[in-house]
Amino acid sequence: MTTMEYRHLGRSGLQVSVLSLGSWVTFANEDQIANAALAAECMSAAKDAGVNFFDNAEAYAGGESERVMGAALRDLGWSRHEYVVSTKLFWGIHDQINMKNTLNRKYLTQAIDGSLERFGLDFVDLVFCHRPDPHTPIEETVWAMSDMVTAGKALYWGTSEWSADEIRAAYEIAERHHLHKPVMEQPQYNLLWRTRVEQEYRRLYEDIGLGTTIWSPLASGLLTGKYLHGVPEGSRATLPGYEWLREMLTDKGRNEMVAQFKVVADELAITLSQLSLAWCAKNPHVSTVITGASSAAQVHENMTALDAMELLTPDVMERLDLITLNAA
Repeated sequence: MTTMEYRHLGRSGLQVSVLSLGSWVTFANEDQIANAALAAECMSAAKDAGVNFFDNAEAYAGGESERVMGAALRDLGWSRHEYVVSTKLFWGIHDQINMKNTLNRKYLTQAIDGSLERFGLDFVDLVFCHRPDPHTPIEETVWAMSDMVTAGKALYWGTSEWSADEIRAAYEIAERHHLHKPVMEQPQYNLLWRTRVEQEYRRLYEDIGLGTTIWSPLASGLLTGKYLHGVPEGSRATLPGYEWLREMLTDKGRNEMVAQFKVVADELAITLSQLSLAWCAKNPHVSTVITGASSAAQVHENMTALDAMELLTPDVMERLDLITLNAA
């Protein structure tokens, strides 16, 4: 298999593997919460393939995903310098005022302490504001996040699903007050969702050196092709709490595009998943592609996307662009 590639996280000095492992699917399903052994198996398989970045969030399974990953890290016995780990804060896990759906200083200050306790770590490498908060001044959030870095509880901070204007505002506030600046954004990006990463953020890559840790590269499984003929039993869309996925996964227009992508993948003798992951990684503004997996075998399959990258020649990339444009 092709050797793992490492990219700088934006303009920072930190390098992350171009393919990484996320915990939303891997550890956050209710029937997997207690299975630290499975988590460790998936993480070990990923690390063996060269992965050094493991993504998490406070809200995944109400904090239990952080506990499971922390337990796995201890079971694996990895030294702290061997991996990069993240969390994301916004949704909250306490159903109380000031503790959910916010980025105020009180919440952020207490939330990072809770995450570190669940992980069993002294610090996380990356911490994200999981969504923008229209009810808290961006300046308050920037000061709180910068203080978090100054305190050594996180090394870098960034955003997730913020608009370009919000990211730029946060950056300029930090610059004006000589605070720690946001380094990275975690947006959705895949063959079906391209606009924000490719157009809205375009100026930010050059102007502020924005890095991206992109999520949902397979569009919640749509780009695996397994929903071309309906929703199979046992798939994520059949799980309690994932009803919102069903409508998207059965969308006729999107599945017609997926069918065309599959034609290209078949011609290249690779899977649709390999094609989709490799396509995301071909974008030089993508620092890392966060993959999900529910087994070590799935981790191995995802990692084979490294081999597919060289097959995506300019001609193939243009064909994929035309499929997207013709459907627009």
